[in-house]
Amino acid sequence: MKSIQITALSVALSLALVGCAAETEENGVESEIIGQDPNETEVDGSENGEANEADDTGTNESQGFIDIIESRDVAGGLNIPWSIVHHEDIFYLTEREGVIAKVENGEVTREELDVTEEVLHYGEGGLLGFVLDPNFADNAKAYLYYTYGTEAEALNRVIEVEHREGTWVETAILIDEIKGAQFHHGGRLAIGPDDKLYITTGDALEESLSQDLNDVAGKILRLEFDGSIPEDNPDPSSPIYSYGHRNPQGLAWDEEGQLFSSEHGPSAHDEINRIEPGLNYGWPEIMGDETADGMEVALYHSGNDTWAPSGMVYLDGHLYVAALRGSMVIGFDTNGGQSEVIWEGEGRIRDIFVEGNSLYIITNNTDGRGMPGPEDDRLIELIFE
Repeated sequence: MKSIQITALSVALSLALVGCAAETEENGVESEIIGQDPNETEVDGSENGEANEADDTGTNESQGFIDIIESRDVAGGLNIPWSIVHHEDIFYLTEREGVIAKVENGEVTREELDVTEEVLHYGEGGLLGFVLDPNFADNAKAYLYYTYGTEAEALNRVIEVEHREGTWVETAILIDEIKGAQFHHGGRLAIGPDDKLYITTGDALEESLSQDLNDVAGKILRLEFDGSIPEDNPDPSSPIYSYGHRNPQGLAWDEEGQLFSSEHGPSAHDEINRIEPGLNYGWPEIMGDETADGMEVALYHSGNDTWAPSGMVYLDGHLYVAALRGSMVIGFDTNGGQSEVIWEGEGRIRDIFVEGNSLYIITNNTDGRGMPGPEDDRLIELIFE
Protein backbone atom coordinates (compact mmCIF):
# COMPACT_ATOMS: atom_id res chain seq x y z
CA MET A 1 0.00 0.00 0.00
CA LYS A 2 1.39 3.42 -0.93
CA SER A 3 1.19 6.27 1.58
CA ILE A 4 1.83 9.80 0.33
CA GLN A 5 2.37 12.95 2.39
CA ILE A 6 0.75 15.96 0.70
CA THR A 7 -0.54 19.45 1.37
CA ALA A 8 -4.20 20.31 1.02
CA LEU A 9 -3.53 22.25 -2.17
CA SER A 10 -0.78 20.23 -3.81
CA VAL A 11 -1.06 16.52 -4.49
CA ALA A 12 1.68 14.35 -6.01
CA LEU A 13 0.63 10.86 -7.03
CA SER A 14 2.95 10.40 -9.98
CA LEU A 15 4.68 7.32 -8.63
CA ALA A 16 1.40 5.47 -8.51
CA LEU A 17 0.65 6.47 -12.08
CA VAL A 18 3.91 5.35 -13.68
CA GLY A 19 3.28 2.40 -15.94
CA CYS A 20 -0.38 3.23 -16.59
CA ALA A 21 0.29 4.93 -19.94
CA ALA A 22 -1.00 1.92 -21.81
CA GLU A 23 -4.46 2.63 -20.37
CA THR A 24 -4.68 6.27 -21.44
CA GLU A 25 -6.20 8.00 -24.44
CA GLU A 26 -2.79 8.07 -26.10
CA ASN A 27 -3.02 4.38 -27.02
CA GLY A 28 -5.11 5.40 -30.03
CA VAL A 29 -8.07 3.15 -29.20
CA GLU A 30 -10.09 6.07 -27.92
CA SER A 31 -9.54 8.08 -31.07
CA GLU A 32 -10.81 5.23 -33.20
CA ILE A 33 -13.94 4.63 -31.17
CA ILE A 34 -15.19 7.92 -29.79
CA GLY A 35 -12.48 10.48 -30.42
CA GLN A 36 -10.04 12.07 -28.04
CA ASP A 37 -10.79 14.83 -25.57
CA PRO A 38 -8.08 17.44 -26.23
CA ASN A 39 -8.34 18.66 -22.63
CA GLU A 40 -7.53 15.27 -21.12
CA THR A 41 -4.09 14.44 -22.45
CA GLU A 42 -1.86 12.40 -20.19
CA VAL A 43 0.84 14.31 -18.33
CA ASP A 44 3.99 12.35 -17.62
CA GLY A 45 4.50 12.59 -13.88
CA SER A 46 7.68 10.52 -13.73
CA GLU A 47 9.70 13.62 -12.97
CA ASN A 48 8.03 13.73 -9.55
CA GLY A 49 8.66 10.09 -8.76
CA GLU A 50 11.78 10.71 -6.67
CA ALA A 51 9.96 13.26 -4.52
CA ASN A 52 7.10 10.83 -4.03
CA GLU A 53 9.46 8.12 -2.84
CA ALA A 54 10.97 10.55 -0.37
CA ASP A 55 7.53 11.42 0.96
CA ASP A 56 6.36 7.82 1.18
CA THR A 57 6.79 7.79 4.95
CA GLY A 58 3.27 7.79 6.38
CA THR A 59 1.60 4.73 7.85
CA ASN A 60 -1.90 3.40 7.57
CA GLU A 61 -2.16 3.46 11.36
CA SER A 62 -1.36 7.15 11.66
CA GLN A 63 -3.59 8.21 8.79
CA GLY A 64 -6.51 5.88 9.49
CA PHE A 65 -7.05 4.68 5.94
CA ILE A 66 -8.60 1.28 5.43
CA ASP A 67 -6.39 -1.70 4.66
CA ILE A 68 -7.57 -3.93 1.80
CA ILE A 69 -6.93 -7.55 2.83
CA GLU A 70 -8.68 -9.42 0.03
CA SER A 71 -10.30 -8.83 -3.35
CA ARG A 72 -12.64 -11.03 -5.34
CA ASP A 73 -14.60 -10.78 -8.56
CA VAL A 74 -18.34 -10.66 -7.95
CA ALA A 75 -19.31 -10.63 -11.63
CA GLY A 76 -17.74 -10.19 -15.06
CA GLY A 77 -18.76 -9.64 -18.63
CA LEU A 78 -20.09 -6.13 -18.01
CA ASN A 79 -20.27 -3.57 -20.82
CA ILE A 80 -18.98 -0.13 -19.81
CA PRO A 81 -20.76 -0.02 -16.42
CA TRP A 82 -21.13 3.44 -14.95
CA SER A 83 -23.04 3.44 -11.67
CA ILE A 84 -23.60 0.94 -8.84
CA VAL A 85 -26.76 0.60 -6.76
CA HIS A 86 -27.59 -2.20 -4.33
CA HIS A 87 -30.90 -3.55 -3.03
CA GLU A 88 -31.09 -6.55 -0.73
CA ASP A 89 -28.89 -9.18 -2.45
CA ILE A 90 -29.00 -7.60 -5.90
CA PHE A 91 -26.65 -5.11 -7.58
CA TYR A 92 -28.01 -2.99 -10.42
CA LEU A 93 -25.42 -1.38 -12.70
CA THR A 94 -26.07 1.09 -15.49
CA GLU A 95 -24.27 0.23 -18.71
CA ARG A 96 -23.51 3.19 -20.92
CA GLU A 97 -25.12 1.78 -24.06
CA GLY A 98 -28.55 1.90 -22.40
CA VAL A 99 -29.34 -1.19 -20.35
CA ILE A 100 -29.20 -2.05 -16.66
CA ALA A 101 -27.17 -5.08 -15.64
CA LYS A 102 -28.67 -7.05 -12.75
CA VAL A 103 -26.12 -9.00 -10.70
CA GLU A 104 -27.55 -11.67 -8.43
CA ASN A 105 -25.48 -14.52 -6.97
CA GLY A 106 -22.71 -13.68 -9.40
CA GLU A 107 -24.98 -14.05 -12.45
CA VAL A 108 -25.51 -11.14 -14.83
CA THR A 109 -28.79 -10.53 -16.64
CA ARG A 110 -29.79 -7.42 -18.60
CA GLU A 111 -32.93 -5.41 -17.95
CA GLU A 112 -34.39 -3.05 -20.52
CA LEU A 113 -35.33 0.60 -20.33
CA ASP A 114 -38.67 1.89 -21.56
CA VAL A 115 -37.92 5.59 -22.04
CA THR A 116 -39.43 8.37 -24.13
CA GLU A 117 -36.12 9.27 -25.83
CA GLU A 118 -33.63 6.67 -27.02
CA VAL A 119 -30.37 6.60 -25.05
CA LEU A 120 -27.55 8.17 -27.07
CA HIS A 121 -24.24 6.41 -26.46
CA TYR A 122 -21.85 9.00 -27.83
CA GLY A 123 -18.42 9.86 -26.46
CA GLU A 124 -18.72 9.87 -22.68
CA GLY A 125 -22.50 10.09 -22.85
CA GLY A 126 -25.12 7.38 -22.50
CA LEU A 127 -26.86 5.80 -19.53
CA LEU A 128 -24.94 7.25 -16.57
CA GLY A 129 -26.11 8.06 -13.04
CA PHE A 130 -28.50 5.81 -11.14
CA VAL A 131 -29.95 5.91 -7.64
CA LEU A 132 -32.82 4.10 -5.97
CA ASP A 133 -35.59 5.99 -4.23
CA PRO A 134 -35.31 5.72 -0.41
CA ASN A 135 -38.64 3.83 -0.50
CA PHE A 136 -37.68 1.59 -3.42
CA ALA A 137 -38.75 -1.58 -1.59
CA ASP A 138 -42.32 -0.22 -1.49
CA ASN A 139 -42.64 2.03 -4.55
CA ALA A 140 -40.10 0.45 -6.99
CA LYS A 141 -38.97 3.95 -8.00
CA ALA A 142 -35.48 5.02 -9.05
CA TYR A 143 -33.79 7.94 -10.84
CA LEU A 144 -31.60 7.86 -13.95
CA TYR A 145 -29.39 10.32 -15.82
CA TYR A 146 -29.04 9.68 -19.53
CA THR A 147 -27.97 11.27 -22.82
CA TYR A 148 -30.30 11.59 -25.80
CA GLY A 149 -30.60 13.54 -29.05
CA THR A 150 -27.97 13.45 -31.79
CA GLU A 151 -24.20 13.70 -31.95
CA ALA A 152 -24.65 17.23 -33.30
CA GLU A 153 -26.96 18.17 -30.42
CA ALA A 154 -26.55 15.90 -27.44
CA LEU A 155 -28.66 16.58 -24.35
CA ASN A 156 -29.07 14.97 -20.94
CA ARG A 157 -32.03 14.53 -18.65
CA VAL A 158 -32.87 13.08 -15.24
CA ILE A 159 -35.92 10.87 -15.08
CA GLU A 160 -37.98 8.91 -12.58
CA VAL A 161 -38.45 5.25 -13.47
CA GLU A 162 -40.41 2.37 -11.99
CA HIS A 163 -39.18 -1.21 -11.95
CA ARG A 164 -41.93 -3.30 -13.52
CA GLU A 165 -41.36 -7.02 -14.09
CA GLY A 166 -37.74 -6.63 -15.15
CA THR A 167 -38.17 -3.40 -17.13
CA TRP A 168 -37.38 0.13 -15.94
CA VAL A 169 -40.20 2.34 -17.19
CA GLU A 170 -39.89 6.12 -17.42
CA THR A 171 -42.67 7.75 -15.41
CA ALA A 172 -41.56 11.39 -15.11
CA ILE A 173 -38.92 13.84 -16.31
CA LEU A 174 -37.34 15.73 -13.41
CA ILE A 175 -35.02 18.02 -15.34
CA ASP A 176 -34.40 18.14 -19.08
CA GLU A 177 -32.19 19.63 -21.79
CA ILE A 178 -28.97 19.59 -19.78
CA LYS A 179 -26.37 20.42 -22.41
CA GLY A 180 -24.17 17.57 -23.58
CA ALA A 181 -21.35 17.05 -26.07
CA GLN A 182 -18.88 14.37 -26.96
CA PHE A 183 -17.33 14.84 -23.52
CA HIS A 184 -18.07 16.40 -20.11
CA HIS A 185 -21.54 15.21 -19.16
CA GLY A 186 -21.05 14.95 -15.40
CA GLY A 187 -23.81 12.44 -14.75
CA ARG A 188 -23.58 11.40 -11.11
CA LEU A 189 -26.79 11.13 -9.05
CA ALA A 190 -26.84 10.87 -5.27
CA ILE A 191 -29.36 11.28 -2.47
CA GLY A 192 -28.17 13.50 0.34
CA PRO A 193 -28.80 13.13 4.06
CA ASP A 194 -31.40 15.89 3.59
CA ASP A 195 -33.46 13.56 1.33
CA LYS A 196 -32.79 15.69 -1.74
CA LEU A 197 -31.58 14.53 -5.14
CA TYR A 198 -28.15 15.86 -6.16
CA ILE A 199 -26.98 15.86 -9.78
CA THR A 200 -23.59 16.65 -11.30
CA THR A 201 -23.42 18.19 -14.77
CA GLY A 202 -20.40 18.86 -16.99
CA ASP A 203 -19.57 21.96 -18.98
CA ALA A 204 -20.36 20.18 -22.28
CA LEU A 205 -17.05 21.48 -23.73
CA GLU A 206 -18.34 25.07 -23.38
CA GLU A 207 -16.21 26.38 -20.53
CA SER A 208 -18.15 29.60 -20.04
CA LEU A 209 -21.31 27.68 -19.14
CA SER A 210 -19.82 26.76 -15.77
CA GLN A 211 -19.99 30.43 -14.72
CA ASP A 212 -23.42 31.06 -16.25
CA LEU A 213 -26.11 30.94 -13.56
CA ASN A 214 -28.78 30.88 -16.26
CA ASP A 215 -27.57 27.47 -17.48
CA VAL A 216 -27.38 24.22 -15.51
CA ALA A 217 -24.22 22.91 -17.24
CA GLY A 218 -21.03 22.77 -15.16
CA LYS A 219 -22.93 22.65 -11.87
CA ILE A 220 -24.05 20.57 -8.94
CA LEU A 221 -27.87 20.64 -8.87
CA ARG A 222 -30.28 19.94 -6.02
CA LEU A 223 -33.91 18.88 -6.52
CA GLU A 224 -36.84 17.33 -4.74
CA PHE A 225 -37.70 13.81 -5.89
CA ASP A 226 -40.55 15.18 -7.99
CA GLY A 227 -38.22 17.57 -9.82
CA SER A 228 -39.34 20.69 -8.00
CA ILE A 229 -36.79 23.12 -6.56
CA PRO A 230 -36.24 22.98 -2.79
CA GLU A 231 -37.20 26.19 -1.03
CA ASP A 232 -33.85 26.28 0.77
CA ASN A 233 -31.70 26.14 -2.39
CA PRO A 234 -29.23 29.06 -2.64
CA ASP A 235 -31.64 30.59 -5.14
CA PRO A 236 -35.14 29.19 -4.47
CA SER A 237 -35.98 29.68 -8.16
CA SER A 238 -32.99 27.66 -9.42
CA PRO A 239 -31.82 24.02 -9.12
CA ILE A 240 -28.19 25.20 -8.92
CA TYR A 241 -26.48 24.26 -5.66
CA SER A 242 -22.89 25.14 -6.62
CA TYR A 243 -21.20 26.23 -9.84
CA GLY A 244 -17.86 26.72 -11.56
CA HIS A 245 -17.40 22.98 -12.15
CA ARG A 246 -15.80 21.35 -15.20
CA ASN A 247 -16.82 17.69 -15.11
CA PRO A 248 -17.76 16.51 -11.59
CA GLN A 249 -18.48 12.78 -11.30
CA GLY A 250 -18.47 11.94 -7.58
CA LEU A 251 -20.57 12.99 -4.58
CA ALA A 252 -20.34 11.95 -0.93
CA TRP A 253 -21.33 13.30 2.49
CA ASP A 254 -19.69 12.91 5.89
CA GLU A 255 -21.60 12.18 9.10
CA GLU A 256 -22.12 15.91 9.70
CA GLY A 257 -23.81 16.33 6.33
CA GLN A 258 -20.85 18.02 4.63
CA LEU A 259 -20.84 17.43 0.88
CA PHE A 260 -17.69 16.63 -1.12
CA SER A 261 -17.25 16.19 -4.87
CA SER A 262 -14.64 14.79 -7.26
CA GLU A 263 -13.97 16.57 -10.55
CA HIS A 264 -12.01 16.01 -13.76
CA GLY A 265 -9.61 18.82 -14.54
CA PRO A 266 -7.98 19.93 -17.82
CA SER A 267 -4.69 18.16 -18.58
CA ALA A 268 -4.37 17.08 -14.93
CA HIS A 269 -5.44 19.40 -12.07
CA ASP A 270 -8.22 17.03 -11.04
CA GLU A 271 -9.94 18.11 -7.85
CA ILE A 272 -11.56 17.01 -4.62
CA ASN A 273 -13.79 19.83 -3.36
CA ARG A 274 -15.62 20.58 -0.13
CA ILE A 275 -18.96 21.86 -1.42
CA GLU A 276 -20.90 24.68 0.21
CA PRO A 277 -24.25 25.90 -1.15
CA GLY A 278 -24.11 28.79 -3.58
CA LEU A 279 -20.33 28.94 -3.92
CA ASN A 280 -18.27 29.23 -7.09
CA TYR A 281 -15.55 26.58 -7.62
CA GLY A 282 -13.67 28.56 -10.21
CA TRP A 283 -13.73 26.75 -13.54
CA PRO A 284 -12.55 27.99 -16.02
CA GLU A 285 -11.11 31.03 -14.27
CA ILE A 286 -8.86 29.22 -11.77
CA MET A 287 -7.45 25.75 -11.21
CA GLY A 288 -4.86 24.14 -8.96
CA ASP A 289 -3.45 26.63 -6.45
CA GLU A 290 -4.73 29.66 -8.34
CA THR A 291 -7.00 32.04 -6.45
CA ALA A 292 -9.55 34.69 -7.34
CA ASP A 293 -12.02 36.74 -5.35
CA GLY A 294 -15.29 34.92 -4.85
CA MET A 295 -13.94 31.55 -6.01
CA GLU A 296 -13.13 28.46 -3.95
CA VAL A 297 -9.81 26.60 -4.04
CA ALA A 298 -9.91 22.80 -4.10
CA LEU A 299 -9.38 20.76 -0.96
CA TYR A 300 -7.03 18.58 -3.05
CA HIS A 301 -5.82 18.75 -6.62
CA SER A 302 -3.60 16.46 -8.64
CA GLY A 303 -1.12 19.08 -9.85
CA ASN A 304 0.49 17.96 -13.09
CA ASP A 305 -0.72 14.39 -12.66
CA THR A 306 -4.05 12.90 -13.68
CA TRP A 307 -6.44 10.82 -11.60
CA ALA A 308 -9.64 11.20 -13.68
CA PRO A 309 -11.67 10.77 -10.46
CA SER A 310 -15.21 9.45 -10.73
CA GLY A 311 -17.40 7.75 -8.10
CA MET A 312 -16.70 8.47 -4.44
CA VAL A 313 -17.77 7.26 -0.98
CA TYR A 314 -17.17 8.50 2.56
CA LEU A 315 -16.05 6.33 5.46
CA ASP A 316 -14.72 7.32 8.89
CA GLY A 317 -13.15 10.67 8.06
CA HIS A 318 -11.92 9.68 4.60
CA LEU A 319 -13.11 9.84 1.02
CA TYR A 320 -12.43 6.88 -1.24
CA VAL A 321 -12.40 7.76 -4.92
CA ALA A 322 -12.50 5.61 -8.05
CA ALA A 323 -9.78 6.79 -10.45
CA LEU A 324 -10.06 6.05 -14.16
CA ARG A 325 -6.74 7.31 -15.49
CA GLY A 326 -5.00 6.48 -12.26
CA SER A 327 -6.37 2.91 -12.36
CA MET A 328 -6.69 2.83 -8.59
CA VAL A 329 -8.76 3.67 -5.53
CA ILE A 330 -7.41 6.68 -3.65
CA GLY A 331 -8.17 7.66 -0.05
CA PHE A 332 -8.29 11.32 1.01
CA ASP A 333 -8.47 12.65 4.55
CA THR A 334 -11.40 15.09 4.66
CA ASN A 335 -9.37 17.47 6.82
CA GLY A 336 -6.86 17.85 3.99
CA GLY A 337 -3.19 16.98 3.87
CA GLN A 338 -3.17 13.18 3.66
CA SER A 339 -3.78 10.88 0.73
CA GLU A 340 -3.13 7.21 0.09
CA VAL A 341 -3.45 4.78 -2.80
CA ILE A 342 -5.32 1.93 -1.13
CA TRP A 343 -5.74 -0.41 -4.11
CA GLU A 344 -4.69 -0.69 -7.77
CA GLY A 345 -3.90 -3.13 -10.51
CA GLU A 346 -7.17 -3.90 -12.35
CA GLY A 347 -7.32 -0.96 -14.73
CA ARG A 348 -9.78 1.92 -14.95
CA ILE A 349 -12.19 2.28 -12.01
CA ARG A 350 -15.51 4.12 -12.60
CA ASP A 351 -17.65 3.83 -9.47
CA ILE A 352 -17.41 2.71 -5.86
CA PHE A 353 -19.93 1.60 -3.24
CA VAL A 354 -19.40 0.75 0.44
CA GLU A 355 -21.30 -1.70 2.62
CA GLY A 356 -20.07 -3.20 5.85
CA ASN A 357 -16.39 -4.09 5.55
CA SER A 358 -16.43 -4.13 1.77
CA LEU A 359 -15.88 -1.65 -1.01
CA TYR A 360 -17.45 -2.62 -4.33
CA ILE A 361 -15.95 -1.16 -7.49
CA ILE A 362 -16.61 -1.45 -11.22
CA THR A 363 -13.90 -1.40 -13.84
CA ASN A 364 -14.21 0.56 -17.10
CA ASN A 365 -11.68 -1.21 -19.26
CA THR A 366 -14.15 -1.68 -22.12
CA ASP A 367 -14.84 2.04 -22.57
CA GLY A 368 -12.35 2.47 -25.43
CA ARG A 369 -9.62 3.91 -23.21
CA GLY A 370 -8.56 0.79 -21.33
CA MET A 371 -7.02 -2.58 -22.09
CA PRO A 372 -9.78 -5.08 -21.26
CA GLY A 373 -9.04 -8.56 -20.05
CA PRO A 374 -11.18 -11.60 -20.96
CA GLU A 375 -13.54 -11.07 -17.98
CA ASP A 376 -13.88 -7.29 -18.22
CA ASP A 377 -15.65 -5.28 -17.22
CA ARG A 378 -16.08 -6.54 -13.66
CA LEU A 379 -17.76 -5.85 -10.36
CA ILE A 380 -15.09 -6.42 -7.69
CA GLU A 381 -15.38 -6.66 -3.92
CA LEU A 382 -12.53 -5.22 -1.84
CA ILE A 383 -12.63 -6.51 1.74
CA PHE A 384 -10.96 -4.28 4.31
CA GLU A 385 -10.01 -4.14 7.96
